[in-house]
Amino acid sequence: MVTRTACRVFQRRFASAAAALRPSPAEVRGQRNAVFSREQARQRALYPRVEKIEVTVRGPGLDGTLLIMNRGMSTPLSCARHLTEHHVNNSALAIVDGEPWPLHRPLTHSCTLTLLTFKDSDPTLVNQAYWRSCAALLGQVLETAFKDDYAVELLSTPEVPVTSGAFCCDVVLDPRLDSWTPSEESLRSLTRGAQQLIHQNLAWEPLEVTPSVALEVFSHSRCKQEEVEQKAAHSPKGTVMLYRCGEHVLLSGGPLVARTGLCSQYEVTAVHSLGQGPWGHHRRAQGLSLPLQLQAHHTIWRKLRQRAEKPVDVPEPENVTPSSPPDPAQPPTNQ
Repeated sequence: MVTRTACRVFQRRFASAAAALRPSPAEVRGQRNAVFSREQARQRALYPRVEKIEVTVRGPGLDGTLLIMNRGMSTPLSCARHLTEHHVNNSALAIVDGEPWPLHRPLTHSCTLTLLTFKDSDPTLVNQAYWRSCAALLGQVLETAFKDDYAVELLSTPEVPVTSGAFCCDVVLDPRLDSWTPSEESLRSLTRGAQQLIHQNLAWEPLEVTPSVALEVFSHSRCKQEEVEQKAAHSPKGTVMLYRCGEHVLLSGGPLVARTGLCSQYEVTAVHSLGQGPWGHHRRAQGLSLPLQLQAHHTIWRKLRQRAEKPVDVPEPENVTPSSPPDPAQPPTNQ
């Protein structure tokens, strides 16, 4: 009994010492923001002189519209501001020369531009970007919904279709929480956190970077470093796409919509255990959302929510054995 007590005391002291050496979540966010801002400024400095480009806008009532914009500075959102308030408020994504293009990403050459909304005849690309954005928002909430003296390890976000019924965000918490099951109040607390970010109408700022920059951004996360290397290896240009939303910097496998304010009805519906994985006890947080332009009656929403509570099955990613255990996490502050 004495030996067991001594071991527990030693383990607590060892954990405290390790936590003291590890930067706080706020310090990690600050470091990621600093690297993001530095690289963003460097890329903007590549266009020291104002050079004009021609942007041909396509779409209902817009065919033939020609805009003269600034190379490396103007974005699809800048173009929307030269059109109507409707295009500014309702555009979620763009197509530039046939390629999906975030609204806040600068245009670098003369091109054709199509602005996409949720009410287009074929909203497939917008819906995919929206589902991905909702998952990104959930990850941001999870990263900041816990006490500051603990950390949360966000895993690679599963790419699931809208027809799956729920968007997902995989996460690893502190091993001491392996038996923790979130209550309904915990889920409501996470939902309130998401709604606060939606109310702030924050932009998702895109930034295409080389793997070396991304590795510096995620220097405190071996899990994210592995993901950076995997995404870069599968990228035709060998680059990866980062996004920043407020103070949260994330790695994305595809374009996100313009801003959090495009989300309307949004609810965190479940957190399911996935069992032991290469980074610890994996969990899958799930949620349901509809965009501002599309609303559902509360009866329909209740049925959709019941479906979104069920575990979403996605193909397992390649297992990568980490060289060290993940940083510890903590229960929500309301627990």
